[in-house]
Amino acid sequence: MGSYWRAFAVAFVAAGFCLAYGATAQAGCVGLSGTADGVDKRTAVARSQNALKEAIAEYKASKRIRSVSISPMRAKPQPYWRQSVSPSLYQKPDVVTSRGHTVCWSGVVSPTVCTTGAKVCW
Repeated sequence: MGSYWRAFAVAFVAAGFCLAYGATAQAGCVGLSGTADGVDKRTAVARSQNALKEAIAEYKASKRIRSVSISPMRAKPQPYWRQSVSPSLYQKPDVVTSRGHTVCWSGVVSPTVCTTGAKVCW
């Protein structure tokens, strides 16, 4: 009878470890970004920050995540009309807030284009 209880206790502890491991496996981080243009840097920054906010909301909804922590992350620029952005086109300084890192450059069609990036963890 004692061996049954011992086997049950070992199985119970093993199940507990599996549940704990499964919960930590669900946690993670992802890098998200939003890109937008504007007639000036202020407008483009605001629009790209809003695009990032929308991307985070969509990601949370698609993964059914309730709360996340957000920290700034320099994202790779996402130009509309070019393959890449040459260093001479960047409009310095970058804008860094507690919720995003924004890089801007001179666009082909728009005067300014910006990408805001963030690391989102749950």
